Amino acid sequence: MRRPLARQPLAPQPRVRGRGRTALCAAVATVAAAGIGVAAVSVAIPAASAATNTITNPGFETGSLSGWSCDAADSAVTGHAHTGSYALAGAATATSTAQCAQTVTVAANTTYTLTAHVSGAYVYLGTTGAATATTWTPSTGGGYTQLSTTFTTNGTTTLTVYLHGWYAQGTYYADDVTMNGPGGPTPSPTPTTHGPTPPPTSAPPTSAPPTTTPPTSPPPSNPPPSNGSYRNPIYFMPLDNNPQNITDAINASGVRDYNLAFVLDSGGCTPAWDGDSAHTVASDGTVTGVVNAVRARGGDVAVSFGGYNGNELGASCGSAAGLAAAYQSVINKYGLTRIDLDYEGDDLDTNTAVRFGAIKILESNARASGRTLHVSLTVPMTTVGFPGTGTDEIRAAISAGAAFDIVNIMAFDYGLTNAGDQVTSVELVTAAAQSQLKSLYGWDDATAWSHLGLQIMNGHTDQPSELFSLASFQSLLNYARSKHVGWLSYWSLNRDRACDPSVPHNWADGSCSSVSQSPYDFSKIIAQYNG
Repeated sequence: MRRPLARQPLAPQPRVRGRGRTALCAAVATVAAAGIGVAAVSVAIPAASAATNTITNPGFETGSLSGWSCDAADSAVTGHAHTGSYALAGAATATSTAQCAQTVTVAANTTYTLTAHVSGAYVYLGTTGAATATTWTPSTGGGYTQLSTTFTTNGTTTLTVYLHGWYAQGTYYADDVTMNGPGGPTPSPTPTTHGPTPPPTSAPPTSAPPTTTPPTSPPPSNPPPSNGSYRNPIYFMPLDNNPQNITDAINASGVRDYNLAFVLDSGGCTPAWDGDSAHTVASDGTVTGVVNAVRARGGDVAVSFGGYNGNELGASCGSAAGLAAAYQSVINKYGLTRIDLDYEGDDLDTNTAVRFGAIKILESNARASGRTLHVSLTVPMTTVGFPGTGTDEIRAAISAGAAFDIVNIMAFDYGLTNAGDQVTSVELVTAAAQSQLKSLYGWDDATAWSHLGLQIMNGHTDQPSELFSLASFQSLLNYARSKHVGWLSYWSLNRDRACDPSVPHNWADGSCSSVSQSPYDFSKIIAQYNG
């Protein structure tokens, strides 16, 4: 049996926790209060020198989408150009945002301005990668309008530029894409636009948020799909931390749904449990038995990719297609309809073009075969809700066209807030996260709550200031019911038992709760949640 390490609290707050394959590890970092707007960063800039527009085929005048990677329904068309003969036509449908993107080389620590002329409803322009920026328009009033965003590349030398519409909003058109900055040419004068004058941006439709905090999302009438009946999945490590017999756990607690943790890379983009080459997914029989036992009792499972320790597949598979293939092999092995993405530590808000590009591929392939793939994104919390890296990650996913049934917040291991008690602290952090989701996605209150997952931790957490008692769980069950959150979950089933007093245990042990309880007491409370 492998046990987690004891650890001491770090300061200052707010803090971010992590979890690993052999431990419940705290990843504690100082973060700024999480903003939701896209801010330009001012830096000292060297004098410009001669260069060319970094965008390949910027006006689609090749008569094709050469240089771009686009959805299957996208095309270069005549009759709708802003200048020249051709423009991009993106046919957004109920299942596609009609994204068109390309990877470009940029200078590090340099400011660029990205512009494009667009026509249509809910059209987006932006970048993903180490430097992210987004701008959008809810409507161009029938003609063309120019979108423009300025950003700094920081240390990166490559990033992805994208254009897309939004689900069920119809065809959009885009033309004359430019990205110029220091070392580039002086931008040419903006050509005269054709068509009716766009409506003033100072008075957007009431369905869109204020222009000071533009969402990178659909209108509120187009939320992601429902999470269905999967309302109280408990995290369970089937090969680590002295796992219980899953049938006994189901019979004793009544919980039938589980998130199985964690699949990592054992080398060469090879999915393996705990990243252990002796337990590759391809050769697994043990977890298969767990999955079959859960389903035999009328339940279901998701597989969670990531955690705090180990090598997450998205860091090593090299491309969105390669990562999608690795994830798909796990989906095929266990017949999954659900996966969980737990990007923590140095995986949080990194390599997002690959990671969320892979999720877009998986979701598109599932739809094409008449299936639905439910995806949850798990994000560590701070005392003020999502960290900036968390909101950045969600923006990157939205821009890539990756949809989540649940954005699951880890409402623990951030260090107790000034609220003074555990329940009030969690409620404050959860309310802050819900407000951030509203702004990021443009949702109303009910929609934001229904797609927020509330995950807590039983007993001692990795932060000595935090303690979840059985009474805490009962109070937070009532809170979750009052808000109708998408799911109520906790880490972890392996800990749902009292510690053996004759055996030394760490502060936040991976195989027991460190509080007085009977087996499965915490699970019995979670079993009562049905939304």
